[in-house]
Amino acid sequence: MPEPDRIVRLRTVLARTGLSRSTIYRKIAEGTFPAQIKISINGAGWRESEINRWVGNPAAWRTERQV
Repeated sequence: MPEPDRIVRLRTVLARTGLSRSTIYRKIAEGTFPAQIKISINGAGWRESEINRWVGNPAAWRTERQV
């Protein structure tokens, strides 16, 4: 059985990607970075597997998700 996907918060995403907060949100709007998922009324996070895939190959992320 595969391990469940973890949800990571903004601080973790910033540390793993090396991007600034504004750059992450700009890339989300452009479709070149994984979008957040809502985890509560005031909270959101990212699937760890999507962040790991983006870190592994940032240039190809758009084509992988839109194909």
